[in-house]
Amino acid sequence: MTIAPSPALPILELSRFYGTSEDRRAFIAELRGVLHEHGFFYLQNHGVDPNLIGDVMATAKRFFALPLEEKLKIEMVKSPHFRGYNRAGQERTRGEQDWREQLDINTESTPFEIGPDTPAWRRLQGPNQWPEALPELKPLLLAYQAEVTRIGIDILKAIAVALGQSENVFAEIYQPQPSQLLKIIRYPGRDATETDQGVGAHKDGGFVTVLLQDTVPGLRVRTQDDLWIDAPPVPGTFVINTGELLELATNGFVRADVHDVIAPPAGVERFSVAFFLGSRPDAPIPVIELPDDLKLAERGISVDPLNPIFREVGVNQLKSRLRSHPDVALAHHADLLSPEQITAGK
Repeated sequence: MTIAPSPALPILELSRFYGTSEDRRAFIAELRGVLHEHGFFYLQNHGVDPNLIGDVMATAKRFFALPLEEKLKIEMVKSPHFRGYNRAGQERTRGEQDWREQLDINTESTPFEIGPDTPAWRRLQGPNQWPEALPELKPLLLAYQAEVTRIGIDILKAIAVALGQSENVFAEIYQPQPSQLLKIIRYPGRDATETDQGVGAHKDGGFVTVLLQDTVPGLRVRTQDDLWIDAPPVPGTFVINTGELLELATNGFVRADVHDVIAPPAGVERFSVAFFLGSRPDAPIPVIELPDDLKLAERGISVDPLNPIFREVGVNQLKSRLRSHPDVALAHHADLLSPEQITAGK
């Protein structure tokens, strides 16, 4: 594997999508090239209040500074809906431990009534867990979740136009309620980990990811040529990347690139906030008929025998959660696991 000499990812300004017709055309042309090349870019002039961003990052750090016993009161293994706190090493990517601690929330909802004919992915619907010791975290993260949902949908509209479609071509598969997975994340220094894997190499499963980084680098993107591009923090920006749903919908014209996070050096912490905008779980993903010039550049769907992609969104979401959190899967969903998965989760 070759390490690239850290070329910079492009920086796009979302405000240009809503600017003059000339600005809009130029933005769309740049975005189209990025989508086909690697699907990663920095986004600036996005309209999210810097004070909200600062409050979210500062409060996330306060959450991770809580005593462990307070965080464990909302440990994810207590939630059949895969919501809550995970200690470092509890989540897995491709079977290997990720050395980050995190709090996962998703759309606030009531549990779905499960019957014998209910699709298994309906089990993901339910309430979040919130820390008693930090009551301000709930309204703050829900306000932030709403803002990055808005950003994600704006980006999705721009992507639709870049693909020669109407702005709302994807609306029928995310309305009235998209998936809104949000993670606040802390990566301990390498002196507190067993490997340098902050998060293992993977693709994101949704439409788009909106990532807020603090100040410590670690994110990397792998190109088609197996080169790794560093994506260090850039003040005032989000890192945006496209997920597998867009690769499915465009028959591979849009890339869902592999990326990972390297654990920070000894004695250094890394913080980030990741938001994953996904489809409604009951929506199948169609293949969009692209204009002829773009259709010629379709590459087909990438195939990973260890991580197959399905067109049924809920199936993909449940598969991801069961694989990433074997302790939760064993505690609440053992009936969905193979004997090998049950053994691995013990």
